[in-house]
Amino acid sequence: MTKPLIITDCDEVLLRMVVHFRDWLGEAHDVELDMTRGFAEGMRRRNADAPLTVAEMWDLLGRFFDTEMHRQDPIPGSVEAMARLSEHAEIVVLTNLQDHRQDDRVRQLRAVGIDFPVYCNQGPKGPALQKILDERGAGRPAVFIDDLAIHIGSVAEVAPQVSRLHFVGEPGVAPHTTCALEAGHAHARIDHWAAALPWLLNRIGAN
Repeated sequence: MTKPLIITDCDEVLLRMVVHFRDWLGEAHDVELDMTRGFAEGMRRRNADAPLTVAEMWDLLGRFFDTEMHRQDPIPGSVEAMARLSEHAEIVVLTNLQDHRQDDRVRQLRAVGIDFPVYCNQGPKGPALQKILDERGAGRPAVFIDDLAIHIGSVAEVAPQVSRLHFVGEPGVAPHTTCALEAGHAHARIDHWAAALPWLLNRIGAN
């Protein structure tokens, strides 16, 4: 019998990113990131009132992933959860990075003990997830995990048969994130692997 398929995001699901990005912004660029204002609105140069422009934000994000991915460490429980889930399901990582960073993401995840195929994407993830389903077998049970409501909503629209977990593993980010469960696009919102793992095992019929 073909195993279920789990398609998971990386940043704030498997690895911490925002706290390291925030620290690097302050150290290297004299920029503060205040998540209470949201991600884009919260990026300001010290002693400045106006947020950075969208172009500046994307430039800094790109530079972080070019040079600072070594800072990222696992979300507590993520490595153990992925190992347990891999006993019952096929797992792939769907990450919103530019394609040329795919090998860096693979190496970064392998270094912490997470070794699964990595797909890069830009924009909403629904179409990319559908391509993964088409490639790996659209008829089997599938679960999608992501920290951003926009991607949960995109998958709900494109592939509504896929179970959807909204997961934000960084405590400093979770309270300031639009909730896909409240929006009606997720089947659950869980922000800790100790609780998410049993839910996922149940969802794929492993309990």
